[in-house]
Amino acid sequence: MSRVDPVELELFRNRLSAVSEEMGAVLAQAAFSPNIKERRDFSCAVFDASGSMVTHAAHIPVHLGSTPLSVRAAIARYPNLDEGDVVIVNDPYAGGTHLPDVTVVAPVRLPGARRPFAYVANRAHHADMGGASPGSMTMSREIHQEGLRLPPVLLCRAWKPVSEILDLFLANTRVVEERRGDLDAQIAALQVGAARIVDLSERFGRRRLAGAMGALQDYSERLIRRFIAALPRGRWSAVDLLDDDGLDERSIPIAVTIERRRGRLVVDFDGSAAQVAGPLNANLAVTTSAVFYVVACLAGRDVPANDGMMRPVDIRAPEGSIVNCRFPAAVAGGNVETSQRIVDVLLRAFAGAMPDRIPAAACGTMTNLALGGFDPIRRRYFSYYETIAGGAGAGPRGPGAAAIQTHMTNTRNTPVEVLESYYPLRVRYYRIRRGSGGRGLHRGGDGIDRSIELLADANVTLLADRRAGAPYGLAGGLPGKSGLDNVVTGSRSVRLRSKTNVTLKAGSCIRLRTPGGGGWGKPSPGVRKRRRI
Repeated sequence: MSRVDPVELELFRNRLSAVSEEMGAVLAQAAFSPNIKERRDFSCAVFDASGSMVTHAAHIPVHLGSTPLSVRAAIARYPNLDEGDVVIVNDPYAGGTHLPDVTVVAPVRLPGARRPFAYVANRAHHADMGGASPGSMTMSREIHQEGLRLPPVLLCRAWKPVSEILDLFLANTRVVEERRGDLDAQIAALQVGAARIVDLSERFGRRRLAGAMGALQDYSERLIRRFIAALPRGRWSAVDLLDDDGLDERSIPIAVTIERRRGRLVVDFDGSAAQVAGPLNANLAVTTSAVFYVVACLAGRDVPANDGMMRPVDIRAPEGSIVNCRFPAAVAGGNVETSQRIVDVLLRAFAGAMPDRIPAAACGTMTNLALGGFDPIRRRYFSYYETIAGGAGAGPRGPGAAAIQTHMTNTRNTPVEVLESYYPLRVRYYRIRRGSGGRGLHRGGDGIDRSIELLADANVTLLADRRAGAPYGLAGGLPGKSGLDNVVTGSRSVRLRSKTNVTLKAGSCIRLRTPGGGGWGKPSPGVRKRRRI
């Protein structure tokens, strides 16, 4: 293992983290779409010469463990990239998550070097990548229905786009200007990241910088091994359910058993359901990200987020299952919904080993809303995508937060002013869903109650969960309230299925009530039940 003076290691940790953070600042400022510019639905990271992640900015957890797989796929396809070469990939079967998440990778070339010294990459959620419905979050049965699928291909040479690839990319989206603007922002972020790594190598020397990159990963590994060693002996199992896959009403079990074995953590998903017909399948990259996230949370904030964290962790996910699907399974919702349930079941299992550390279930869904059509006011096509927050689970130390993005998503909301000025939409109301958090010694956080009016005809896709089931409580706490979704037209209200695609007329209102988090601990007898909406 690499050894570096602890003070120097901390300095390099912050220097390299600053590179990822600056890439994120550039991407957010330069992006075109509200989904990236306002909601910050992206992640940026730095990788060493082998493609191992060195540092990841505090962006989107579902990208943590999956982006490295896309980077390695890019390196395998193009092992000796030149300066200014950019590889683009979104293939879920090459380390991607779902098709809207587009990853770009560039080498860091140092003067006189024969091979890349390092790599920089970012992944951003594009609001439309084609497919059967706007937003590319369709009710699909196979990945070919979900949009444009890109294996690792060269997008740029010497920072200039390869016209054939760019034309292909733009020909497969409903909103060309948005996609071009967001892609340009991703490339600009790579340029800044590569330049900053070159600056660090010139200031400190390439050998010293490379040593620090290796030492950071070794340090994370040591901290995770220490965390594993502190766990009690035993095996901890849990099962939780997804409501359905959108094509039938059968619930979908996800099972896990966690064991400390010879200094390693074994996470075994045997017993989970087989892959399903609908778009709720998670590939191994998504499952890896969920495990990465939970381990990172439990190990503590002092552990640098890099590939060293996962060296002592073995993930066993049966091939062809809901947590490790086979091609050509549909995956649009696996990244956003199944990832949340994987986190829920992992935390429930860890509660057996660490009852004083684990919170009750959070809302357990990203409540994905995608819609699009033709905007008659602005005379252009539009494609809107957003995840709607919910309640966080209460924990041993206090109540859960209300109206917050939890676990595998770390995005902001689209400000109402931006949403209404950019899209043919009007927000009728946007408020906390009082009383939706589960009761307990500590109460779960409340969800959100939001109504959006369409000012133009639109095709609408909803991908959500915890509408049939509810977020569980822990230590005697009660579950949070399930979600509920309706379309309101005049005085008529029709309940929506949690996973559906519908075409609605202008004037229709989509009302989304997201789940609250579970409560923790037995409620005090004198606590009165609050009114629930």
